[in-house]
Amino acid sequence: MKSAFPDISKIKFEGPTSRNPLAFKHYNAGEIVEGKTLRDHLRFAVVYWHTFRGTGSDPFGPGTAIRPWDDGSNSVSNSQNRARVAFEFMEKLGAPFYAFHDRDVAPEGKTLRECHNNLDAVVKVLKSEQKRTGIKLLWGTANLFSNPRYVHGAATSCNADVFAYAAAQVKKAIEVTHELGGAGYTFWGGREGYSTLLNIDMKRELDNLARLLHLAVDYKKQIGFKGQFYIEPKPKEPTRHQYDSDAAACLNFLREYDLLPHLKLNIETNHATLAGHTMQHELEVAGAAGALGSIDANTGDELIGWDTDQFPTSIYLTTYTMLAILKYGGLTTGGVNFDAKVRRESFEPVDLFHAHIGGMDAFARGMKIAAAIRKDGRLEKFVRQRYASWDSGLGVKIKSGKTSLKELEAYMLKKGNADANTSGRQEFLENLINEFI
Repeated sequence: MKSAFPDISKIKFEGPTSRNPLAFKHYNAGEIVEGKTLRDHLRFAVVYWHTFRGTGSDPFGPGTAIRPWDDGSNSVSNSQNRARVAFEFMEKLGAPFYAFHDRDVAPEGKTLRECHNNLDAVVKVLKSEQKRTGIKLLWGTANLFSNPRYVHGAATSCNADVFAYAAAQVKKAIEVTHELGGAGYTFWGGREGYSTLLNIDMKRELDNLARLLHLAVDYKKQIGFKGQFYIEPKPKEPTRHQYDSDAAACLNFLREYDLLPHLKLNIETNHATLAGHTMQHELEVAGAAGALGSIDANTGDELIGWDTDQFPTSIYLTTYTMLAILKYGGLTTGGVNFDAKVRRESFEPVDLFHAHIGGMDAFARGMKIAAAIRKDGRLEKFVRQRYASWDSGLGVKIKSGKTSLKELEAYMLKKGNADANTSGRQEFLENLINEFI
């Protein structure tokens, strides 16, 4: 096949003094940090939907992206060619993983059987390219939101036939993810929510969403798929409210329906900010529950109120993200998945490389800074000392459940008042972080 990027060689690490825009300044894949290579820590993945299917369109205009390899058709042959281009890109970039929706890689058919056949035809190419390059599938998923049949949702649809179609699509997507050796499978409820409560039976919809997930768990066991299941929080857009609105809501749903043993969370930065949270907050919520699985690495624009999916370049963002991930043991089956798209104004093929190189460098810097902060120990020591009263005496007694309200009242009546608080030292801690950035 003719090269889609003939003027671009494999991206190399040249160090922070390099001025080559097509070289890594900070991501040295083999560099050891906290006992593992950056490659194994970060587990970078390229997303198929934005990188190879994004056109640069927005609500005010059609696509601007120049993609010479794409003939513009929705044919299987064009999809197969696109897959080969995708692997050329990822191989030159040095990304070890990718992720896809079923409808990203293969065209929709007129019937479910035709959809399955189209997907199978492209999966053959994906499998061949994985073998050729060594690039692996981080996770697969089913697009249950684009087709008009999902106008009222998929698992939460008021139409039982739509639920059945969604279930069949999920079944097939899990099968091909398994066939491709995927490390996981993600559920994202793009239209599992509501625009108005006037026509909604919320309990029925939530019950049905849980039913589909339980069916998927059962099928995963049946076919022997060992990959991790994820659910991805997002509060709104396209609906007014989505049931997977943030990490806490997802965890509550998973606990209520006895699904927490089977799913972890895939946390996205832009979704966190749409929910009114920071990425660090969402990671802490998921990590504290033992449910931190993977991340979608992007960022939003504080001046724009929608999901802009920009590439992450803030070193503060990547440092705080990696501090949280390392705190909870790092990524295992999950990875740093670039669910991000080049800007509409960045329409040439080379811009795809610039965007990913920048994101990978930003996360490599964040990773190394977070490791340096952890090695320094002052941040951890401060937090430990702040909670020192819980590690001895009364604190231990309360934690162990060996006291009562009556006993605590007697303790304070005798003591008269609580010990004085100490300062939270927020400014000191922010200055400490700045020492490393």
